[in-house]
Amino acid sequence: MTEAKAKELKETNYQITGMTCAACANRIEKGLKKMEGIKDANVNLALESSKIVYDPNIVSEDDFQKKIKGLGYDVVLEKREFVITGMTCAACANRIEKGLNKLEGVSKASVNLALENATVEYNPSLVSTQEIVGRVQKLGYNAISKEENADHVDYREKEIKRQQTKFIISAILSIPLLWAMVIHFSFTSFIYLPEALMNPWVQLALATPVQFIIGWQFYVGAYKALRNKSANMDVLVALGTSAAYFYSLYVTIKSIGTHAHMLELYYETSAILITLILLGKLFEARAKGRSSEAIKKLMGLQAKTATVVKDGVEKEIPLEEVLVGDIVYIKPGEKVPVDGEILEGRSALDESMLTGESVPVDKKIGDSVIGATVNKNGFLKIKATKVGRDTALAQIIKVVEEAQGSKAPIQRLADQISGIFVPIVVGIAVVTFLIWFIWVSPGEFAEALEKLIAVLVIACPCALGLATPTSIMAGSGRAAEIGILFKGGEHLEGTHQIDTVVLDKTGTVTKGTPQLTDVIVDAKMSETEFLSLIGSAENQSEHPLAQAIVQGIKEKEIALKEVQEFEAIPGYGIKATVEDKTILIGTRRLMNRENIDIADTTTTMEQLEDNGKTAMLVAIDGTYAGIIAVADTIKETSKEAIRRLKDLNIDVVMITGDNSRTATSIGREVGIDRVIAEVLPEGKAEEVKKLQSEGRKVAMVGDGINDAPALAVADIGMALGTGTDVAMEAADITLISGDLNNIADAILMSKKTIRNIKQNLFWAFAYNVIGIPIAAVGLLAPWLAGAAMAFSSVSVVLNALRLQRVKRARGNKGSRQI
Repeated sequence: MTEAKAKELKETNYQITGMTCAACANRIEKGLKKMEGIKDANVNLALESSKIVYDPNIVSEDDFQKKIKGLGYDVVLEKREFVITGMTCAACANRIEKGLNKLEGVSKASVNLALENATVEYNPSLVSTQEIVGRVQKLGYNAISKEENADHVDYREKEIKRQQTKFIISAILSIPLLWAMVIHFSFTSFIYLPEALMNPWVQLALATPVQFIIGWQFYVGAYKALRNKSANMDVLVALGTSAAYFYSLYVTIKSIGTHAHMLELYYETSAILITLILLGKLFEARAKGRSSEAIKKLMGLQAKTATVVKDGVEKEIPLEEVLVGDIVYIKPGEKVPVDGEILEGRSALDESMLTGESVPVDKKIGDSVIGATVNKNGFLKIKATKVGRDTALAQIIKVVEEAQGSKAPIQRLADQISGIFVPIVVGIAVVTFLIWFIWVSPGEFAEALEKLIAVLVIACPCALGLATPTSIMAGSGRAAEIGILFKGGEHLEGTHQIDTVVLDKTGTVTKGTPQLTDVIVDAKMSETEFLSLIGSAENQSEHPLAQAIVQGIKEKEIALKEVQEFEAIPGYGIKATVEDKTILIGTRRLMNRENIDIADTTTTMEQLEDNGKTAMLVAIDGTYAGIIAVADTIKETSKEAIRRLKDLNIDVVMITGDNSRTATSIGREVGIDRVIAEVLPEGKAEEVKKLQSEGRKVAMVGDGINDAPALAVADIGMALGTGTDVAMEAADITLISGDLNNIADAILMSKKTIRNIKQNLFWAFAYNVIGIPIAAVGLLAPWLAGAAMAFSSVSVVLNALRLQRVKRARGNKGSRQI
């Protein structure tokens, strides 16, 4: 695929309802992939979501919404009303309506001029209410969300309540049938049973509503699956319970006119099976809801309202209505509603939700603030710079959602098996029936039927389909809570294989906020003039060392001059023109490249570097002029983090563009034996490739733009959340706090998640490998098979939820465990 073609592709996400097992997810996935224009489709059973990559020139969102519905499922959309002001005629309404319908994620928009309102049906995964309001405002009108119509109920909660009601009704109708069944055993014959419950017509009356009203969802699901030439759990349940019900109905009708009393009826089998399956689905739905607690917790961090100033009036509005550029007031103790820049005031902000650091951070005019952090003590006036899906918290939530919705490679095996599972089970059930009816108990139709029902019911692909995604959800969700963002399930799986970690030095092992320590002037000028030229040149650079130099010079109250020309030379240094003087600041390589004589500087440079300082040579107008040195302090957590990695038998390598002496000194201090120094930015990726050529699985950890190529090349790229957006975009994992201990935490969380997935897959296979033969040989009653089937799905989900109890690492001293 060409780069231009790739840029044309779009990605969308939908919540899908109606899936009951892995076969459903596979069917939707296959159906979407067959559509022209859809390049990739990923359907997640546990999250009940889909991710679709498509070419908008060939296929539209409406097309694959119809496809999903055609396959027998439904897409979750939100509907909200907005008050529209500023319309004067029908042309205004038409303009707004067309503008909204063109907005990505809006399924349908209708504008009513007379009522001055708009009704918008949209996909909340793709578009927010702020963006809808923003589009209306761009068109020259104003829109306000009607909050009374925005009481959106989580569709999962709605479904749980519906299933709960069904289960209660089903249980009330099934208990008398269970009562009648229990007294058939010799050891329970003493239990009293009303005569009426032995009447086949009473049993029929109790079982029929359960079979065709409560259990109608299984028939609908089975019909949709078979109509699309597939089979799922609903097919098994519908076949099994129908066989029991209709055979019992046949015996009941046949008994008319006879005096038969103790008939071989299986009404209780079908009713109790449906009741138990509903109970299992109810437990499963609740457990799946708990597995997305991480997202709910993150969303719960957001403020609900914001105090803004519009047209000189201070008013409180819903968070969704805050727009970029709005002036927002934040009082002491309040949450910061959106990302912004401080215009007035000073305060300390609790940013622990983002960084994990409990110590509040002092903020002043010009500093940026992050939405969901807490203003501790001062009044702040900020200008909103990022709202809605663009805020830092929203981006974190998006990464977690994408990770939870993605598929790990280990899931492919389960997908392949579940795709052919149901037809195989139906075949085994038929063979079991024939063996019993022809050979084991010749002519005993009821007994053979009972074995067929047991086989159909014990086998369920649900556990198989839930085994991987629930673990991925729980693992990535818990990781996010402790400051580790996995971008996808494949990265969560791949991290446990890492055996070598490559650490960038500046900003990763060290704080990246060095201080000016030494100034050696060799030119015929004063130190003040020397520093003024250097500070002016370095002020144009974003490199941490440059910023440290500028800060140190400003603290000396030395004025900076205007820069005429500036050029950053990656891996070498900078070249600038200040007051018609050509300034070179950088490494020995830069001086040698520019033919600057630095022969007399060797001893001084080595002394500075042996002390762990980064020394830079300065040349003015082609002549060596002096040395300037900075020292970067090592992060408090670096030593401990590197020790933990070594305890995990992981090789640690430090890579830097800094000189060998300084790099070795820092490496020795933190316990790193292998240091690769004086590496150009493009050379970092090559060094990673060299390690990979040795058969190593390499994780690269960095924070700067120059680390991005190496992060992309590594098997796993880890970017520090304190670093640049480019680095985080190129990485597979973001460590929000910048604490290197999170590297070991990420590896351990990956190992725990993969172990959990393997446990789930083992039990999912074991239930069927053991259960089907037991049912086939007649050692498992159908109702027990139903209970075991329900328990299999619930146990898999509950096992995955254990990952949510993984404890966070305990501080920076002593042992840290995850």
